[in-house]
Amino acid sequence: QVQLVESGGGLVQAGGSLRLSCAASGRTFSSSAMGWFRQAPGKEREFVAAINWRGGSPFYADSVKGRFTISRDNAKNTVYLQMNSLKPEDTAVYYCAARTDIWGSTKTREYDYWGQGTQVTVSS
Repeated sequence: QVQLVESGGGLVQAGGSLRLSCAASGRTFSSSAMGWFRQAPGKEREFVAAINWRGGSPFYADSVKGRFTISRDNAKNTVYLQMNSLKPEDTAVYYCAARTDIWGSTKTREYDYWGQGTQVTVSS
């Protein structure tokens, strides 16, 4: 079992930055790939970024590539999402997810554990 708690969301102006954190509990974190997803009102949950169990091979949705950075600290059981140059279209609830596999995925159905989400609002 892995339990996930996100933090770091908030209200920011366009062009600003936020860093989301996801604290994980459970002994399987260090062998789990991790992902960030987001869901805007009236839209489906969409992939943002993922990283493998050792912190390598990060990959991103085209919409955030070059602006967002995913990283993890296995000693702290935490995964991060650094978000720079934020745009109003980045407004959404952001979710952290864990996968019982060492490699990340872009597919929501391939993740086994989810956090409760943290709201990110970007004003224009």
